[in-house]
Amino acid sequence: MTMPPFPVLLGSWRLDPVALTLAAVATGLYLWGVARVRARGLSWPPARTAAFLGLGIGSYLVVCLGFLGAFSTELRFAFSTRTALLLFVVPALLALGRPLTLARRALDEPARARVERLMDSRFLRVLGSAMVSPIVAVLVFSVFLTPLAGILRATAVGQGVVTALVPALGLVLVIPLIEAGGSRTGFFVTVEFLLAFVELVMDAIPGIVIRLSGGILDGVHTAVGSGAAWFPSPLRDQQLSGDLLWFIAEIADIPVLVLLFVRWARVDRGEARGFDQLSDEEMAELTRQHLRGRRD
Repeated sequence: MTMPPFPVLLGSWRLDPVALTLAAVATGLYLWGVARVRARGLSWPPARTAAFLGLGIGSYLVVCLGFLGAFSTELRFAFSTRTALLLFVVPALLALGRPLTLARRALDEPARARVERLMDSRFLRVLGSAMVSPIVAVLVFSVFLTPLAGILRATAVGQGVVTALVPALGLVLVIPLIEAGGSRTGFFVTVEFLLAFVELVMDAIPGIVIRLSGGILDGVHTAVGSGAAWFPSPLRDQQLSGDLLWFIAEIADIPVLVLLFVRWARVDRGEARGFDQLSDEEMAELTRQHLRGRRD
């Protein structure tokens, strides 16, 4: 048997101080923001609060404290699956609560300006672009092809880094998609949409390599499990890791494609309305400029 019994999946839990601390801080800040918004006489949809706390924080705690967290040190597939969920799924569920929008409404003007400057910084704009996020995902997953994965999996510091930094990175990647601000041309959004299809292929590569490899990639050649009958061999453990990593990466791309399509449709409608509002003289001048540019 290579997969854990159902009672083990549901009944395995561990205490993770890092995850509990981060969850408590995030919950407190979010509720403080909701209170500030309502104190100013503004409304905040309860559904967003429920999404952030129930879906976002709830999924984070289940991933970190449940079976995947409890066996993350012993099992490669638990560690890689936990990392993939913390990078893709948990940030997407947290972003449904619109934490950036909440911060904009809750903070005073100087603090809001600092947040806007941070979000508009070139580093975050580039990192949160669909042109770069596929590369970031591939780089994260490529860690599982190296001995660094064994170090992260087998040490408390490595586990803490994954618990704290991976979901933060995922938020940077996903928030620009859900809380898109600023102007985007139809051409730019179209390019993002096409590159998202490239991501379907790119982020599958590490999972495929892990699945097909005949040697142990993370350098940990001995089984470190509890000796339960269902514990897989090191190689089978690695194969399961590749299977799950490949599956999660591909499934996680579907909502991204949907979001990009919705953004493309919204931008296209906006550009169409802009052209409709032009006078005949303005449209003629715009056409002359376009034709002149093509001749030049």
